[in-house]
Amino acid sequence: MKKDLNDLPPEKLGKLFPVVISEYDPSWKGLFIEEKASLLKAVGGDHIVRLEHIGSTAVPGLCAKPTIDILMEIKDRTDTDLIAGRLKAIGYHLIPRPENPPPHMMFAKGYSDKGYAGQAYHVHVRYKGDWDEPLFRDYLIDHLETAREYGLLKRRLARQFPNDREKYTEAKTEFILRIMRLARVGTMRG
Repeated sequence: MKKDLNDLPPEKLGKLFPVVISEYDPSWKGLFIEEKASLLKAVGGDHIVRLEHIGSTAVPGLCAKPTIDILMEIKDRTDTDLIAGRLKAIGYHLIPRPENPPPHMMFAKGYSDKGYAGQAYHVHVRYKGDWDEPLFRDYLIDHLETAREYGLLKRRLARQFPNDREKYTEAKTEFILRIMRLARVGTMRG
């Protein structure tokens, strides 16, 4: 019987899916483009406002967990059960995210109850809005020294928290918030 990954305790998830940082891989852009086409076909462009490659794999030259993160903005009237069913049909599983903005959904692919199962993808589903992730990505692309600093931080934290994604992510928060303040000031000037 296949286990539901949402039911596994964090310690077990940490062992199955350790925090691994890889050197930048130019193929990540192509993987996003291919997955974007699959998502548009599965969900339908009439429900999607935009699909953006976010996260460190979207920043040329930046080391990253080799997971392709995608921001999927959907229209306010979109039936989220329809989205969930269509993403499930192409291999994604729902990870409820009550702490995230509405509709509180993230989907993952490339994971199994035995560990990684091929290329990993995360689709962060949000209603249309002014989200930090594309702004953070763009700031890192435009500020190479900041991207280098972020890469060093991620490597250090991956060594410190190799089996605890929550602590790894939490430990990056102060850096991200600092950069977001700078990015927001920059967009107000521009």
